[in-house]
Amino acid sequence: MTQTSPRIDLGRTIRAMRRRADLSQRELAEKSGVPQATIARIESGRAADPRFRTIEALVAAVQGQIVMSVPSAGGGVEVGGGIEAEAAGHGVAEEGGGQATGGLPAVPHDELRDAVGRRYPAHLDAWPVREPKDWPGAWWADWYDLPPERWPLPLPEATYERNRGYRDRRRRAERVRREFSVRRVVGLGRPATSWRFVAELPDGELVGELRAHERTLHLAYGGDESVWPRDLVLDGVLVAGEHRRLGIGRGLLNALLRRMAEVRIGAVSGIAEGPGVNFLAACGFRIAPHQPLTMCLALPVSAGPGRPP
Repeated sequence: MTQTSPRIDLGRTIRAMRRRADLSQRELAEKSGVPQATIARIESGRAADPRFRTIEALVAAVQGQIVMSVPSAGGGVEVGGGIEAEAAGHGVAEEGGGQATGGLPAVPHDELRDAVGRRYPAHLDAWPVREPKDWPGAWWADWYDLPPERWPLPLPEATYERNRGYRDRRRRAERVRREFSVRRVVGLGRPATSWRFVAELPDGELVGELRAHERTLHLAYGGDESVWPRDLVLDGVLVAGEHRRLGIGRGLLNALLRRMAEVRIGAVSGIAEGPGVNFLAACGFRIAPHQPLTMCLALPVSAGPGRPP
């Protein structure tokens, strides 16, 4: 008898199975009846030869199944095996990652370790920390632009968030970042001087929009239209609140700039306030000193009946 199938890495497979089922070690222990300490030993490789009944209980707890095949060919016997987890995770479907033994998606951060060499929880997401915004503990990251020598706290090499809602939002954000596409909307009775771009997901969900219009300077200053350079006025860049800071606004603006280059339009201007100023500045816009300032007229509003003046 010859065994030609590769040996299953049981620890990695149990971790991948637990991630698919969205269970911590403690939760898997409660569902399977297997002590958490035993699960930890199996996943770390310290339990070299766990009992079959133990593995069977762990797989059954996530509504999976153990598949074994014994085909025969040419008088020999091949023994193969694998674990298939059929439990649908309670969170967002896992994205990316290589293939683990047993046909399950591998835990993508399995190579990361904490300061004492332990793995991070398989059912959550861990990621390397390269700058303050990567670390939830850097509460000051969005408020101050501090050089590293002035950071209030040292940054860890990697981190994770225990809150599963945060984890699922992060996974969805990564999916949106990868999958959104930008296209220009034309026709539908829209004038040629109207520019509209939309950002959408493969299922058609609209996540962002840019609107601009082309100015006709010869109407304001007279003369031959052909001698005046064409330029655009940016009417607005809108991104759905839950999808901001994913590069969608920049993607919309880049699509506009590419189209401008194609038709030889050399300038676009716009008025921004608050975070919009930082966004346009990050995209290369600069303050135009020759443009008029934004002005506002606030009208007095009556207190109305029954209200104090």
